[in-house]
Amino acid sequence: MNLKSTIRGVKMSLLKGKRGIILGVANNKSIAWACAQACLEQGAQLAFNFLGEAQEKRVRELTSGLKDAIVLPCNLKEDGEIQSFFDSIKAEWGTIDFLVHSVAYTDKDNLKDKFMVVSRQSFVDTLDISAYSLVAVARAAAPLMTQGGSIITMSYYGSEKVIPKYNVMGVAKAALEASARYLAHDLGEQNIRVNTISAGPIRTLSSSAIPGIKDMLETAQKFSPLKRNITGEDVGRTAVYLLSDLASGVTGELLHVDCGYSTLGLFM
Repeated sequence: MNLKSTIRGVKMSLLKGKRGIILGVANNKSIAWACAQACLEQGAQLAFNFLGEAQEKRVRELTSGLKDAIVLPCNLKEDGEIQSFFDSIKAEWGTIDFLVHSVAYTDKDNLKDKFMVVSRQSFVDTLDISAYSLVAVARAAAPLMTQGGSIITMSYYGSEKVIPKYNVMGVAKAALEASARYLAHDLGEQNIRVNTISAGPIRTLSSSAIPGIKDMLETAQKFSPLKRNITGEDVGRTAVYLLSDLASGVTGELLHVDCGYSTLGLFM
């Protein structure tokens, strides 16, 4: 029996009866959507956010066949919208069990030159949406996790090592990872776990804005121990693990899903 059939063999069990929120679905190639699909296969009931009419259309099309899915507007830069979003979830469900935060943004101009040319305002804006938004949604989600819960967020190796042209996003991801650890400490007494997945390069709407993404993918495939690029399904499976009771004793961790690329010190 191969891995795929093994995963499908436990369909509708690991997250059965659990309700969760997926933040950051942009289209069917999004890591957030891959996580959503994996959660649905394991029996979860999901809620989604959107920002603007274009994204709303895409999210509603993706979720149109899902039973009891909730789709609501939420700009993660606005505390009032975040609170309204979670108030609506509470009114509909009462409680939640998990949250997936897969949100990041910076102006494309910040990825074209050296890191040091980023403007003060652009630096602030990038860290606001890419890192502080996790703090904001965790604070709003925690009161709904009355029986404990799990929160995960998405990072990338550029937080740990210099990736040319990743620039301020690397700094933002470093702040995101540190935020997740501090949140894990703060929320642990409520039995709420907070972990980070550091995914290898993958083709998404967001990654297409990174100069050199083609080279990043080729390098990862050539030199990673598994000699391939990761897929959304790889990330989704790991998300299910961290969101489920299988990871009941895991919190404050950074888990690399990159075919082993981050373990290398020299390419040969």
